[in-house]
Amino acid sequence: MQEPLIAGVELGGTKCVAILASGPDAIEEQVRVPTTAPAETLAAIEAVLDRWRGFAAIGVASFGPAGVARDAADWGQVTVTSKPGWSHTDIGRRWERRYGVPVGFHTDVVGAALAEARWGAAAGLADLAYVTVGTGVGVGLIAGGKPVDGLTHQELGHLRPVRLPGDDWIGVCPFHGGCVEGLASGPAIASRAGCKAENCAADDPAWNGVAHALGQLLHALVLTGVPRRVVMGGGVMTGATHLLPRVRTAMHKSLAGYSMLPEVAMADTFVVPAGLGESAGPLGAVLLGAQAFTAS
Repeated sequence: MQEPLIAGVELGGTKCVAILASGPDAIEEQVRVPTTAPAETLAAIEAVLDRWRGFAAIGVASFGPAGVARDAADWGQVTVTSKPGWSHTDIGRRWERRYGVPVGFHTDVVGAALAEARWGAAAGLADLAYVTVGTGVGVGLIAGGKPVDGLTHQELGHLRPVRLPGDDWIGVCPFHGGCVEGLASGPAIASRAGCKAENCAADDPAWNGVAHALGQLLHALVLTGVPRRVVMGGGVMTGATHLLPRVRTAMHKSLAGYSMLPEVAMADTFVVPAGLGESAGPLGAVLLGAQAFTAS
């Protein structure tokens, strides 16, 4: 039985990717548009969707914070965000009305996590964490094949890590200063080291704090989310391949042997690089749309 065609939209902070597909081997078309003001951006995406028509559902993997509880008033919205003009922008219900098809809506990291579990570095696993390290730091946590949601989605990039001894750098997060995102994101690295992550030397001292903060984040994931695998992606991870081994080491050092299951102890297979690269988000949006179609 042929899978239905889904219109997937990865709504990112700098660009959006619209994809018409049923999977990674069945992509009809893919279009990129810049993320500018909401009216302009959504109009550009809708011009693509209008041309496609005939898709069975739409999936949206959006930057956050986002309203992901289906029965909540803010479902399908970018909620309160620091991105100018985007707070309380409705997407999910707007496209349900416009196109008359089911719409699946979640965060970009959850979309990427679902895609990595289906086709990527965690294929076949129902319990995993996808960690993106780029402009921000975010986590998509999947348990039993479904996103772990409550009132809303996780914001684990804003956990406050135990700091390295003697390190009192303030960090760049406008809310928390030295949270994981404030210490390990691309803007944090640029602020502290004076260079973009992909251009910073592997022995730059700034990487010590980055690896330490991310190791602390993985410590928290091991003890709370209990993922069977942690997949790490995003621009910082792909642009600085030397970072992943250091993060594994920092995680083990932080755990200090506590609750060290055999799977966790084998860090090379427990903490792995993303397998789908930049395609994880758009393909995740396709999966969100397919789930909405199945549930309708």
